[in-house]
Amino acid sequence: MSIAQRERAALVTTMRGAGPDQPTLCGEWTTRELAAHLVVRERRLDAAPGIMVPALADYTERVTQQVSAETDWNVLLDKIASGPPLLSPFKLLDPVVNVAEMFIHHEDVRRAVSGWEPRELDDDELTAISRQVGMMARMGLGKAPGHVSLRTPEGKTLATVGRGATAVVTGAPLELLMFASGRDQARVEFSGDDAAIAAVRAARGGI
Repeated sequence: MSIAQRERAALVTTMRGAGPDQPTLCGEWTTRELAAHLVVRERRLDAAPGIMVPALADYTERVTQQVSAETDWNVLLDKIASGPPLLSPFKLLDPVVNVAEMFIHHEDVRRAVSGWEPRELDDDELTAISRQVGMMARMGLGKAPGHVSLRTPEGKTLATVGRGATAVVTGAPLELLMFASGRDQARVEFSGDDAAIAAVRAARGGI
């Protein structure tokens, strides 16, 4: 079982325990709407492009809300658990492209509840997540007005983007991934130029 598959199973378990109406870190989405998003992303080839293309986003949101409203909660979770269908472009790419997706959205459910604590991850999970930080930094921090360095507490730099005054963000790989993806619920520390830090925190994008 790949890391993405393991995290997919863990996400579904957490969602089942939370129920369909729990808030998430994805704006106003509940767990039901987040589940519908995951189903649309992998199973609705007509609507999935709007997740990344702003011009198509309205249609994607309408489809997501329709799937959320018309699909039984347990059916939604079963669809997520079964993974991408045969004709989905995610079928072959699942072990690569779904690592960040599954970890981030799992934490979107976990961290929407007060009192959350970071999970202990094994070496394989940490390695897989570390590989995703650079891509997420380019997506979420690429337009930040400053030079951003994402580092682990051990001093390993996982990503560097931008130019100008330097802001250093330090945290475990999953915390850096969450920060780069636009989440404030990330256990990270900041150092460097104060203005650059403020600008970087404000300029983050999200998925």
